[in-house]
Amino acid sequence: MSETVAGSGARRYNTRNFLIGLVIVGFACGAFLLYFMKGLYLLPGNVCDASVQRDTVIRILPRARSADQWAGQGSSGRHFSYGCRVSTSGDSILSGQVDVRDTSEASWASSYSQGHSVLRASKGGVEALAANGGRSVSLYIPCVPAGVEAGDARQGYALVADAGVLGKSRATGAELREALTDFLYQFTRHAYDVAECKPQRDLPKRLPPYKQP
Repeated sequence: MSETVAGSGARRYNTRNFLIGLVIVGFACGAFLLYFMKGLYLLPGNVCDASVQRDTVIRILPRARSADQWAGQGSSGRHFSYGCRVSTSGDSILSGQVDVRDTSEASWASSYSQGHSVLRASKGGVEALAANGGRSVSLYIPCVPAGVEAGDARQGYALVADAGVLGKSRATGAELREALTDFLYQFTRHAYDVAECKPQRDLPKRLPPYKQP
């Protein structure tokens, strides 16, 4: 009887030690992942001159030990430009670029598609294009920047914005396409204010999903 009790006690002791070991391993793995994969979570809550939500970037880029972000304005007026970049230690780069161009919506769309299949979304005067199966998106918003006369344009001034990801990405397919568009649109809305676009319009908070061709 005593041997049975002793054996049962030993089994409970071994089981408890096993469970404690699992907990320790779990904490160790969690600490490892937190240390080596925390980069994106250490970025500010809003990146790229506080115009883009960090969570939007996290939807696009894979986990990495460290991450950096940068945003800056180039020229102004008819040569206005604004850029944003988020890079990780895993060699993934998310970038967005906004420029004032003298181009019509039709010319922009033709230049982006270049005969390839593209998806389109639009709302409130904002147009978006995405390569079907690609890793880039483009936006078009009519804009006459500060210090520029609308009549100086041959076709019409607009903000043309492009975004893409190099290297590995967390999302793929339609999920990546929508996340890239959210990233670029948030940044472009900020650029719209910085460029002091005329006429001022209330831009939609978010663009709808892309329509299938």
